[in-house]
Amino acid sequence: MNIILNIQRYNPDVDDAPYFQEFKVKVGPNQRLLDALMLVKRFQDGSLGFRKSCAHGVCGSDAMRINGKDGLACKTLVKEVAQKDGDTVVLEPLRYLPVQRDLIVDQAEFFKKYRAVKPFLINDEPVAEKERIQSQDERMQFDDTTNCILCASCYSACPVLGDNTNFLGPAAISQAYRFIADTRDRGFEARLPVLDQPDGVWSCQNHFKCTQACPRSILITKRINQTKRMIEKHNEKKADN
Repeated sequence: MNIILNIQRYNPDVDDAPYFQEFKVKVGPNQRLLDALMLVKRFQDGSLGFRKSCAHGVCGSDAMRINGKDGLACKTLVKEVAQKDGDTVVLEPLRYLPVQRDLIVDQAEFFKKYRAVKPFLINDEPVAEKERIQSQDERMQFDDTTNCILCASCYSACPVLGDNTNFLGPAAISQAYRFIADTRDRGFEARLPVLDQPDGVWSCQNHFKCTQACPRSILITKRINQTKRMIEKHNEKKADN
């Protein structure tokens, strides 16, 4: 089948503003959208800019907006976004991040917010025997969050960031939860200054757009709300003392 890729283009070196360019591509319905993009780059316009790496939904490199929704080009089949011959698929870069070229965005701010929550195990206590034991039930409390590939699809999908660019964002908060919900971690207090403030967890308005956009099926909105409750319980206990 033939489809039309209507791609947002922008080269800051030569363009005054972003514009759209159409490419006609012949692909099968079970091919991936990334395959269609590669056909454009290889045979029609080698200057087209987009990121890719593993092409199997693990690296998160090729996140973009596809027909107005955020996701991975390598996990999106042509038939999911184009049902018949001649259909148009609109491709745009992720929102809220500066466009470097075409579908490539500068993720520096995204990763700055991610690093701010200290996304690593914090525990200076001596290890008994050889490891810190954890039950399967304890692991399941945060298991889905370990699947995050930091693709920033949830970040781009979040309506809150459209009004407040200082918002920490769903990816950072869900990854903070991954550790504060871990029974082996002792870094709750260290993460509070970033999480327990207006631009932290409290900016989330429960739109669920982040959860819907996540290509790894992480219950992001639920994890943010659980983080809120953990902070509330902590502050109540602190007030009682």
